[in-house]
This record gives sequence, C-alpha cells and structure tokens, in this order.
Amino acid sequence: MADKVLMKGNEALAEAAILAGCRHYFGYPITPQTEVAEYMAKKMPKIGGVFLQAESEIAAINMVIGAAAAGKRVMTSSSSPGVALKSEGLSYLAGCDLPALIVNVQRGGPGLGGIQPGQADYFHATRGAGHGDFHMIVTAPATVQEMIDLVGKSFDLADKYRMPAMLLADGTIGQMMEPVTLTENTSAPVEKPWAVTGYDGSRPRNVVNSHFIQPEDLEKLVF
Repeated sequence: MADKVLMKGNEALAEAAILAGCRHYFGYPITPQTEVAEYMAKKMPKIGGVFLQAESEIAAINMVIGAAAAGKRVMTSSSSPGVALKSEGLSYLAGCDLPALIVNVQRGGPGLGGIQPGQADYFHATRGAGHGDFHMIVTAPATVQEMIDLVGKSFDLADKYRMPAMLLADGTIGQMMEPVTLTENTSAPVEKPWAVTGYDGSRPRNVVNSHFIQPEDLEKLVF
C-alpha cells in the first residue's frame, strides 16, 4: 500500500494532474487557488512540461484551447470570478469538441466577493458555463483525497468524450491539509487522431472548428 503524505489540497491537486499526464498548464493567480499555479511553476520545468502565467484569465483559457487542439493533456485553474472570465473559452472548447480540465477552487461572490471559501458556482458549472447550448463534465470532491482521485478521472472522461471537464472544488478543500495517497494514472493514453499536429499528406487534414454556416450542421453538433 502506498504511503500517505500530508499535503495541502491545491498542491495535491497539482501533483495529481502531473501524475495523470498533464504537461501543459496555463493560469493566472487568484485566491484561494494560487498554490496550484505556484506548484506547477516549480514542477513543470523539471519534468519537461510547459507552465505559463498568462496576462489574464481570458488569455489562459485561449492558450488551453490551442494546446487541447494539438492533442495535449492540458489544465487551467482559477477561482470563481476568474472562471467566469473564462466562460467564452469554455464554450469554444465545447464547440470545438476539445478535452481539457478546468479547476474552480470556489470563493464567495457575487462580483469579486471575498477570499473566503464559497460553493455558489454550481449552476455556472452544471448549466453550461458559457453561451450556447452545451454542458461540461463536472466532478465535485468533498475531501483532498477525492480531489486527487477525481483529477485523473476528469482527464480521462474529457478525453473519452472530447469535451471540457470541470473539477468544482472550493477554498476549504484547496487550503486544508490532509494525509493522502498519490498514485500514477494507470489508464492507457487516448489516441487522438483528430488532433491538429501538422499535415504531411499521409492522412486527411484535421480541422478544429466551432463555426458552422449551415444550420443543419450546427444542429447535428448540438443534439
């Protein structure tokens, strides 16, 4: 049995993402999830990964779209008002059939609210989180260990169904410390023949698109 280690929730979440094969992280600091970005900033360069602190939450989610389109396992994280800024990008991820993990370590609102933990983003997460007719996969941990376990699960579900997944945590779980077990993700890498990885003439061109001129084509996507 693997040994337990005492870890803060946000740091455990970040380590779980690395163990699940995430090598691309784009984010922006905001309380109470800043430790996720700090942990990724330290660890990603050591394992050949990519960490980039974007100039805004909007920039971060659009970087996620690019990495996801290239077939990479990619994650971003933020807290309530920051995730709200990502809403247009979440809709584009869904419209383009792109898998990615978005972490929301919730705080109180509305508006900037406070830096205290909150759990009021349920409808935002489960009713689309952006314009248009779409839903995301949403997982909601109740403990630090569940947060670790659900990171790999969320990545796997996002890849399986080609859609964004959100891990809906909160400031309490993100900041608390708990003895946890960290395990490697044992699922096989998902083949992504649709990914935009360069064209050499050996296969049909791959196109990532959310713009459907013909209403019948858009109807097929949505329904």
